[in-house]
Amino acid sequence: MTTPGHQEAASPSAPASQDDLLAMLEQMAVIRYTEKAAYDLFMKGLVKGTTHLAAGHEAIAVGASAALRPDDYVFATYRGHHHALARGLSPEACLAELMSRATGSSRGKGGSMHMTHAKGNMLGSYAIIGAHLPMASGAAWSAQRRGTEQIAVAFFGDGATNIGVFHETLNLAAVWKLPVLFICENNLYMEYTSIASVTAVEHPAADRAPAYNMPAEIVDGNDVLAVRDAVARGAARARAGKGPTIIEALTYRHYGHSRTDPGKYRPEEEVREWLAPERDPLPRLEQRVRDTGADPAPALSRARATVDAAIEAAKAAPLPDPSEAFTDVWAEEGTKWRN
Repeated sequence: MTTPGHQEAASPSAPASQDDLLAMLEQMAVIRYTEKAAYDLFMKGLVKGTTHLAAGHEAIAVGASAALRPDDYVFATYRGHHHALARGLSPEACLAELMSRATGSSRGKGGSMHMTHAKGNMLGSYAIIGAHLPMASGAAWSAQRRGTEQIAVAFFGDGATNIGVFHETLNLAAVWKLPVLFICENNLYMEYTSIASVTAVEHPAADRAPAYNMPAEIVDGNDVLAVRDAVARGAARARAGKGPTIIEALTYRHYGHSRTDPGKYRPEEEVREWLAPERDPLPRLEQRVRDTGADPAPALSRARATVDAAIEAAKAAPLPDPSEAFTDVWAEEGTKWRN
């Protein structure tokens, strides 16, 4: 673990069994294929609103989840499909939510930007930049008070590091030694602007850690094992009462910021380099599986079949009953508190 003021790349990944690698490959493939399905369904007019796809970020969600306990808390940004899926949300429930169907994860009320899987303690995606950071710290504070050794994890983009609530939350989390991990998915761009062009430090999350006397790690966010190991180190530290950690995971999104964005502001050479098989997290893990002597094809085939079936089931699902419009909106008794 790095110390405050010394952000370094993580040490080599610990070994993983062949079965573990195959399981992570299948989970990452399910996420990749679900994101592609979301894109295709949007282009056919079946997904309303917009979507912020996380294709290319799969190793962060899957690697982090591999290091967490089932009862740990996860909070994400509006680019959060991959985190819900990594915490156990089914592709069918994800796609049904995008299509505003009754079988969606929030029965069609949340949509893409508010994907939630409460049963997996994935407590929401949030459209307001940085809004979930204090929520994650609040969940961590609750766990600390209750003595459960649970931790909370806040995933956020590089752009959130220039938001005031990022700094306010990190400061208080450090002062109170909260069991929370702050994981920055640094994909180099805050919407349409290069993070490097508007930030005074090279690493927007990790380089801020010394100001809060907080350790930080910079990891290859496209290496699922590197992410798993970094999160495991931070989680162990948090459970031991030593407070929060910043993890900055370097990655790249395969699509534009949202479905209205073709991403033309990104240099073509940069895009080619990041999407090359040796850098893309999915082909990289496929090769790692081959290196163990296993065949990745069956895992990929199962993932494809799972998502294909999810697409058809979500498309066939009914729309929500209009009478449910005001259910699950307030804690109790609907809108009566307003009268």
